Amino acid sequence: MADLRPDRSRDAAFAWIATAATLATILVAHVAPARGPVPIPAAAVSPAEDGGCREWTDSCRVCTRGAEGIHCSTPGFACQREALRCTAR
Repeated sequence: MADLRPDRSRDAAFAWIATAATLATILVAHVAPARGPVPIPAAAVSPAEDGGCREWTDSCRVCTRGAEGIHCSTPGFACQREALRCTAR
């Protein structure tokens, strides 16, 4: 008759490997240097701050600069914002 008992040494080895991999992942996450936000160069300004840009968008709303000031449209309810970009100078 064949032995139908599970191989406990194989299960124990798998448990130790899984534990070691989990602990190694946690250790690397705490030891690796943290990445912060990438600084924007000082020369880069947003279109809203650029006096030469008359119209800009973030793909959700359009803003225009006129004699009366800055006016922006109302974004739609399902808009997906992107980076600001100047569309008219």
